[in-house]
Amino acid sequence: MSGMKVHTKINGDPVEFMCEPDESLLDVLRNRLGLTGAKEGCSTGDCGACSVTVDGRLTCSCLVLGVEAEGHDIGTIEGMADGETLHPLQKKFIEHAALQCGICTPGFLIAAKSLLEKNPDPTETEIRFGLAGNLCRCTGYDKIVRAVQDAAKEMRKTTAKAATKAAGKTAAKKRVAAAKSRNTQKKRA
Repeated sequence: MSGMKVHTKINGDPVEFMCEPDESLLDVLRNRLGLTGAKEGCSTGDCGACSVTVDGRLTCSCLVLGVEAEGHDIGTIEGMADGETLHPLQKKFIEHAALQCGICTPGFLIAAKSLLEKNPDPTETEIRFGLAGNLCRCTGYDKIVRAVQDAAKEMRKTTAKAATKAAGKTAAKKRVAAAKSRNTQKKRA
Protein backbone atom coordinates (compact mmCIF):
# COMPACT_ATOMS: atom_id res chain seq x y z
CA MET A 1 0.00 0.00 0.00
CA SER A 2 1.34 3.40 -0.93
CA GLY A 3 -0.86 5.14 1.62
CA MET A 4 -0.12 7.76 4.18
CA LYS A 5 0.25 7.24 7.91
CA VAL A 6 -2.16 9.27 10.04
CA HIS A 7 -2.06 9.84 13.80
CA THR A 8 -5.29 11.03 15.37
CA LYS A 9 -7.62 10.53 18.30
CA ILE A 10 -10.95 8.82 17.81
CA ASN A 11 -13.41 9.00 20.67
CA GLY A 12 -10.56 10.05 22.94
CA ASP A 13 -8.25 7.15 22.07
CA PRO A 14 -5.02 7.61 20.11
CA VAL A 15 -5.31 5.88 16.74
CA GLU A 16 -2.83 5.35 13.93
CA PHE A 17 -3.88 4.19 10.46
CA MET A 18 -2.77 4.08 6.86
CA CYS A 19 -4.98 5.41 4.10
CA GLU A 20 -4.82 6.55 0.52
CA PRO A 21 -4.49 10.32 -0.01
CA ASP A 22 -7.88 10.49 -1.73
CA GLU A 23 -9.77 8.24 0.72
CA SER A 24 -12.58 9.90 2.67
CA LEU A 25 -12.66 9.92 6.44
CA LEU A 26 -15.97 8.05 6.18
CA ASP A 27 -14.31 5.23 4.23
CA VAL A 28 -11.40 5.13 6.67
CA LEU A 29 -13.72 4.91 9.66
CA ARG A 30 -15.88 2.20 8.13
CA ASN A 31 -13.47 0.14 6.04
CA ARG A 32 -10.13 0.48 7.83
CA LEU A 33 -11.11 1.02 11.45
CA GLY A 34 -14.36 -0.96 11.62
CA LEU A 35 -16.35 1.99 12.97
CA THR A 36 -19.49 1.46 10.91
CA GLY A 37 -21.85 3.80 12.80
CA ALA A 38 -21.41 6.67 10.34
CA LYS A 39 -23.36 5.80 7.21
CA GLU A 40 -22.88 6.72 3.57
CA GLY A 41 -26.08 8.30 2.35
CA CYS A 42 -25.16 10.74 -0.38
CA SER A 43 -21.35 11.22 -0.55
CA THR A 44 -21.98 14.93 -1.13
CA GLY A 45 -22.51 16.24 2.40
CA ASP A 46 -26.23 16.76 1.90
CA CYS A 47 -27.80 14.09 4.15
CA GLY A 48 -25.80 14.11 7.40
CA ALA A 49 -25.81 10.32 7.75
CA CYS A 50 -22.01 10.34 7.98
CA SER A 51 -21.83 13.06 10.67
CA VAL A 52 -18.90 13.02 13.08
CA THR A 53 -17.18 15.74 15.04
CA VAL A 54 -13.70 16.99 14.25
CA ASP A 55 -12.25 18.89 17.20
CA GLY A 56 -15.83 19.32 18.46
CA ARG A 57 -17.15 20.70 15.19
CA LEU A 58 -19.96 18.84 13.41
CA THR A 59 -18.60 17.54 10.11
CA CYS A 60 -19.76 15.33 7.23
CA SER A 61 -17.08 12.65 7.13
CA CYS A 62 -17.76 12.01 3.43
CA LEU A 63 -16.38 15.50 2.69
CA VAL A 64 -13.16 15.15 4.70
CA LEU A 65 -10.14 13.19 3.57
CA GLY A 66 -8.79 10.61 5.98
CA VAL A 67 -5.37 12.24 5.86
CA GLU A 68 -6.95 15.48 7.11
CA ALA A 69 -7.65 13.74 10.42
CA GLU A 70 -3.93 14.03 11.25
CA GLY A 71 -3.58 15.53 14.73
CA HIS A 72 -7.31 16.05 15.22
CA ASP A 73 -9.84 14.62 17.67
CA ILE A 74 -12.60 12.72 15.89
CA GLY A 75 -15.88 11.91 17.64
CA THR A 76 -18.12 9.15 16.27
CA ILE A 77 -21.38 7.53 17.33
CA GLU A 78 -19.36 4.63 18.75
CA GLY A 79 -17.99 6.99 21.41
CA MET A 80 -21.33 8.41 22.47
CA ALA A 81 -22.36 5.83 25.05
CA ASP A 82 -20.38 5.33 28.25
CA GLY A 83 -19.70 1.61 28.01
CA GLU A 84 -23.09 -0.08 28.31
CA THR A 85 -24.76 3.13 29.53
CA LEU A 86 -26.52 4.92 26.72
CA HIS A 87 -26.19 8.67 26.33
CA PRO A 88 -29.44 10.49 27.24
CA LEU A 89 -29.98 11.30 23.55
CA GLN A 90 -29.74 7.62 22.63
CA LYS A 91 -32.23 6.73 25.39
CA LYS A 92 -34.67 9.41 24.31
CA PHE A 93 -34.48 8.44 20.64
CA ILE A 94 -35.55 4.94 21.69
CA GLU A 95 -38.26 6.18 24.09
CA HIS A 96 -39.73 8.55 21.49
CA ALA A 97 -39.42 6.06 18.61
CA ALA A 98 -37.34 8.68 16.80
CA LEU A 99 -35.82 6.12 14.46
CA GLN A 100 -36.94 3.54 11.97
CA CYS A 101 -34.50 2.19 9.41
CA GLY A 102 -31.49 3.56 11.32
CA ILE A 103 -29.49 4.96 8.40
CA CYS A 104 -29.84 8.56 9.56
CA THR A 105 -29.93 7.90 13.30
CA PRO A 106 -26.17 8.07 14.07
CA GLY A 107 -25.87 11.35 12.18
CA PHE A 108 -28.87 12.84 13.99
CA LEU A 109 -27.48 11.74 17.35
CA ILE A 110 -24.06 13.28 16.66
CA ALA A 111 -25.67 16.49 15.38
CA ALA A 112 -27.99 16.68 18.40
CA LYS A 113 -25.11 16.08 20.81
CA SER A 114 -23.10 18.79 19.10
CA LEU A 115 -26.05 21.17 19.37
CA LEU A 116 -26.67 20.45 23.07
CA GLU A 117 -23.00 20.90 23.92
CA LYS A 118 -23.22 24.43 22.55
CA ASN A 119 -26.80 25.18 23.63
CA PRO A 120 -28.14 23.05 26.50
CA ASP A 121 -31.60 24.67 26.40
CA PRO A 122 -32.52 25.10 22.73
CA THR A 123 -35.94 26.12 21.48
CA GLU A 124 -37.76 23.90 19.02
CA THR A 125 -36.70 26.25 16.22
CA GLU A 126 -33.06 26.04 17.32
CA ILE A 127 -33.26 22.24 17.38
CA ARG A 128 -34.76 22.14 13.90
CA PHE A 129 -32.08 24.53 12.66
CA GLY A 130 -29.32 22.55 14.39
CA LEU A 131 -30.51 19.33 12.75
CA ALA A 132 -31.23 20.87 9.35
CA GLY A 133 -28.16 19.21 7.82
CA ASN A 134 -29.58 15.77 8.55
CA LEU A 135 -32.25 14.12 6.43
CA CYS A 136 -34.67 11.33 7.34
CA ARG A 137 -37.02 9.62 4.91
CA CYS A 138 -38.79 7.40 7.44
CA THR A 139 -39.88 9.06 10.67
CA GLY A 140 -40.51 12.66 9.86
CA TYR A 141 -38.85 15.07 12.21
CA ASP A 142 -41.31 15.65 15.06
CA LYS A 143 -40.29 12.54 17.03
CA ILE A 144 -36.64 13.43 16.57
CA VAL A 145 -37.19 16.99 17.77
CA ARG A 146 -39.22 15.77 20.78
CA ALA A 147 -36.47 13.28 21.67
CA VAL A 148 -33.85 16.04 21.57
CA GLN A 149 -36.03 18.33 23.70
CA ASP A 150 -36.57 15.59 26.27
CA ALA A 151 -32.87 14.65 26.32
CA ALA A 152 -31.90 18.31 26.76
CA LYS A 153 -34.24 18.57 29.74
CA GLU A 154 -32.79 15.41 31.31
CA MET A 155 -29.22 16.56 30.66
CA ARG A 156 -29.93 19.96 32.28
CA LYS A 157 -31.30 18.20 35.38
CA THR A 158 -28.23 15.96 35.57
CA THR A 159 -25.94 18.97 35.17
CA ALA A 160 -27.82 20.89 37.85
CA LYS A 161 -27.61 17.95 40.27
CA ALA A 162 -23.89 17.59 39.61
CA ALA A 163 -23.36 21.33 40.14
CA THR A 164 -25.33 21.24 43.40
CA LYS A 165 -23.33 18.24 44.59
CA ALA A 166 -20.05 19.92 43.64
CA ALA A 167 -21.12 23.15 45.38
CA GLY A 168 -21.99 21.14 48.49
CA LYS A 169 -18.56 19.49 48.48
CA THR A 170 -16.87 22.86 48.01
CA ALA A 171 -18.88 24.38 50.86
CA ALA A 172 -18.04 21.42 53.11
CA LYS A 173 -14.34 21.79 52.31
CA LYS A 174 -14.53 25.49 53.15
CA ARG A 175 -16.24 24.71 56.49
CA VAL A 176 -13.55 22.15 57.35
CA ALA A 177 -10.79 24.60 56.37
CA ALA A 178 -12.42 27.36 58.44
CA ALA A 179 -12.73 25.03 61.45
CA LYS A 180 -9.07 24.02 61.12
CA SER A 181 -8.08 27.67 60.89
CA ARG A 182 -10.10 28.50 64.04
CA ASN A 183 -8.51 25.58 65.89
CA THR A 184 -5.05 26.71 64.84
CA GLN A 185 -5.80 30.27 65.98
CA LYS A 186 -7.09 29.01 69.36
CA LYS A 187 -3.95 26.94 69.88
CA ARG A 188 -1.78 29.98 69.21
CA ALA A 189 -3.77 32.14 71.62
